[in-house]
Amino acid sequence: MKTNTAENLSPRTEVFAKARMHARGVEATLGSESMSKKTHTDLEAFCDEQGREWARLLFEEHLALRADAEQRVEVTGSDGVERTRARDSQRTLMTLVGPVQVPRKAYQALGSKDLHPMDATLNLPPERYSLGVRRLVAKEVGRASYDEVVEMVDDYMGATIGKRQVEELAVRAAQDFDLFYGLRDLPQSTTEDLLVLSTDAKGIVMRPEDLREATKKQARASKQKLETRLSGGEKKNRKRMAQVATVYSVAPWVRTPADVIHGLKSKEVEARRPKVYGKRVWASVEKDQRAVIRAMFDEALRQDPDKRRRWVVLVDGDGKQLSAVKAEARRIGVKPTYILDLVHVIEYVWKAARAIFGEANPEAEPWVADRLLQLLGGSTGGQVAKTIRGFADRNQLEGSARKALDGACAYLADRTRTRAMRYLDALQAGLPIATGVIEGACRYVVKDRMDRTGARWSLTGAEAVLRLRAVRASGDFDEYWAFHLEQEHARNHAALYADGEVPDPQPKRRPSLRRIK
Repeated sequence: MKTNTAENLSPRTEVFAKARMHARGVEATLGSESMSKKTHTDLEAFCDEQGREWARLLFEEHLALRADAEQRVEVTGSDGVERTRARDSQRTLMTLVGPVQVPRKAYQALGSKDLHPMDATLNLPPERYSLGVRRLVAKEVGRASYDEVVEMVDDYMGATIGKRQVEELAVRAAQDFDLFYGLRDLPQSTTEDLLVLSTDAKGIVMRPEDLREATKKQARASKQKLETRLSGGEKKNRKRMAQVATVYSVAPWVRTPADVIHGLKSKEVEARRPKVYGKRVWASVEKDQRAVIRAMFDEALRQDPDKRRRWVVLVDGDGKQLSAVKAEARRIGVKPTYILDLVHVIEYVWKAARAIFGEANPEAEPWVADRLLQLLGGSTGGQVAKTIRGFADRNQLEGSARKALDGACAYLADRTRTRAMRYLDALQAGLPIATGVIEGACRYVVKDRMDRTGARWSLTGAEAVLRLRAVRASGDFDEYWAFHLEQEHARNHAALYADGEVPDPQPKRRPSLRRIK
C-alpha cells in the first residue's frame, strides 16, 4: 500500500534500478578488453552517448517516483466545473537528454478539458519539447540558421526536429518580449548623465506573402532579370524594413575637435570614452517605423519619468524618420537635443571629394579632414556646402561629377539637418555626435543573422529572431528567460484553474525534528 509521505521521494532500491543497471553495464563495457584498444575519440563518443542515456533514465525514474507519490486533490477548472474523476495517464516529453515518459493523474468531467495538476507542478509546456529544449533553440536561432539548429539538436540530443518546429519554438520563446521590458526594473542613473535615443532601419529579405502591401505590388510588377539570383535594384522589392531602436545612459564627455580627429586614429582617446550603461536595443520588422519610434520614447520616459535628465536624439538625416522622432517628442512633452550622426555627414563630404578628386586620389583624404574640422569647429552645414561649391567652381567641375557634388551639398545645407549639426556646442556639452551604438545594433541584431545568402523570412519567424537577438544584445537573456518561465506557468497552468490556484498534488513534507538540549 502506498503512503503519501515525504519518504516516497527518498531513493529506494527499486526506483533508480534501471539507471544503476545501465551504469553497471557501462562500467563492464569500459573494463572489457575490447574497449582497452579503443582510441580516446571512441571512448569519448561512447561515454557521451551512454552518459546521456544514464541521465535520461534518472530523469524518467524520478518522474515515476513523483507520480507514485502524487496525491488525490480537489480540482476545479477556470470554467467553474469540478473534475471529480481521476485516472492515470502519461505523456512524452522530449528533453535535453532525450525522450522521457511523464506519468501523472488526469482529472476529468464530462464535456470539460482534462486537467493535470502535476503538469503545473513540473511547469510542462503544451508541446512535446521541454522548456530546456526551447531555451536551447532560443539561444541558437539567434546565431545560426534553422538548418544548423536542426543539425545541432540532432547531434546534441539524438532527436529529430523539423525546421518548422524550430521556428515555432523560437516564436514561443520570444512571446513575452514586450511584457518583460514593460515590467523590468529600471537601471540606476543620475540626473547628470545623458539619456540617449537613436533609431535606424535595415532591410530583411522576406517571403513574398509577408512583404508590406506596397512592396508586394512592386514585386509583382517587376520581372527578375536572372533566374538564379537577384540583380542590383531587384532586392528592393524583396525586403521589408526592420526598424531598430536603442535607449541608453552615458556620462557627458567633454572634448575638442582635435580629440575627435585624433580619436579616429588613436585608441588612447577612445579609451577615455565613458561606458554606456542601461542599454536596451531592439528591432521590429512587424511594427512600422512610427510604432518603434513611439516605443523608443516610451522606454526613455520609463527611465526618466520626471524628465529631469538631458535627452539626446541621434538621427541619420532621413526626413521621414526625423519627422516621426519630433512628433513623438512633442507627444510626451520633452525637448531633446537633436544631433545628426557625424559619420553620415562625413559620407556626403566624401561623395563631394570623389566628385572633385576621383575615386582613389590621395589628395581627397586631407581635403575631407579639413571639411570635418570645419564642421567640428562650429561651421554650419550650409557654410561647409558653400566652401565645397566654391572649390568646385574654381576647378570648373561639370557634368555628372558636378551633379553628384551638388547632391551632397544639398544634403549638407538642408535647414532641418543643419540645425542638428552644431557639433562644437555638442562637444563642449559632452554630448555624443555619432550613432555607433545604433550602427552596431543594426549590424548585430539584424544584418549578421538576417542577411544571410538565400534566406527568405516569414514575418513571425523574423520578428521572433529579432527579439531573441535583441535580448542577448541588451545582456538580458537569463533574466528574460526566468520571466518567460513564470509567464508560461501562468498561461499554461494557473489560467486553467479556478481563481488561478493550482492544487498541489505533491505530499506535504514532514517538518524535521530538532534535538532539544
